[in-house]
Amino acid sequence: MKSNGKPGPNLKNDEIDRYSRQIALPELGLDGQKKLKDSSVLCIGSGGLGSPLLLYLAAAGIGRIGIVDFDNVEESNLHRQIIHSTKWINKPKVDSARQHLLDINPNCQVDIYHTSLNKENALNILKTFDIVCDCTDNFPTRYLISDACSILNKPNIYGSIEQFQGQVTVFNLDESSPTYRDLVPNPPPPELVPSCSEAGVMGVMPGLIGLIQANETIKIITGIGKSLNGRLLVVDGKDMTFRELTLKQSKYRKRIRELINYDKFCMPSKSHNTKLIDTQITVQELKETIMNKANHYVLIDVRETYEYEFYSIDGSKSIPLKKIENGEAIEEIRRLIKGKDLYLYCKSGKRSNKALITLKNHGIKGKNIRGGIDAWKMEIMPILNKE
Repeated sequence: MKSNGKPGPNLKNDEIDRYSRQIALPELGLDGQKKLKDSSVLCIGSGGLGSPLLLYLAAAGIGRIGIVDFDNVEESNLHRQIIHSTKWINKPKVDSARQHLLDINPNCQVDIYHTSLNKENALNILKTFDIVCDCTDNFPTRYLISDACSILNKPNIYGSIEQFQGQVTVFNLDESSPTYRDLVPNPPPPELVPSCSEAGVMGVMPGLIGLIQANETIKIITGIGKSLNGRLLVVDGKDMTFRELTLKQSKYRKRIRELINYDKFCMPSKSHNTKLIDTQITVQELKETIMNKANHYVLIDVRETYEYEFYSIDGSKSIPLKKIENGEAIEEIRRLIKGKDLYLYCKSGKRSNKALITLKNHGIKGKNIRGGIDAWKMEIMPILNKE
């Protein structure tokens, strides 16, 4: 997709053979394939969404592909992040992804950015690409990408997934297009938004959403069909339903002129944050409590039962969050904590904070373990293993 309207570069004979089934499409043809070769696409995130998107963009013949990711490959990624393999565990995702793309199509130029996208580097990285694909999984980066695309006038192909559901749309395609701020005007409190590791995700869902993102990218570059500009596609993989919602630009949305501190923007309000600080303790404080209070406390793990059985903090009791939220476990917790202090934990502290808010509505007070069992394993277990 080039704004100067000039024809794309010529294709080599081997490229014509490679893309022959695609070139055979009357809507695309040789001119469309040249447009793909002359285009550049930046993919931010090479995880569940980025994996299928990158693979199919490379296979389709995108001339230049950029990948932004600061993370390393982990074993828990591999059920859905299909661009990576076992041999790349503990190695940078961008290196793994680049190698896989070049194995598929050595004609592509693959530029990698082993860094997290931030307000300092975003504009410089995005400005040299025609289209930006948002394959991230957190609110600060989504707002950052959206604002940077608004400033640079870049189309933003957005996708998100959770459990069995996903969403896809196209932002900032033209002056009347909505942006991410029209979809999510205000960020939700981060402690109430479960991560992929906490909420879970069906491995094929990011594959499905990422493929739709790739399809939208190719359509926009070649001018084929009708894009999802102004339309939010909502996919439910469990019931296999597709819904389409109209998304319009808000007349109250302010023009984006500069990037901001997005971590701060996505933090809860001061009053809400104070409530959280008052009800949290660190894992070091929990360790001291366990050592000094004997039987004068109750420690509840609000993760799912299978998570608790796999690994838990000694002396804790399993009561999943859903049993607290639906009221099933309220009276049991009342009995457990008579004359005792209550502490809750989950994987990172988000689900346990939700449980704590629900319990407070029932007149039950407790403390949330900041960082959850992840912090316990990282900060406390190495100490206990030495003792």
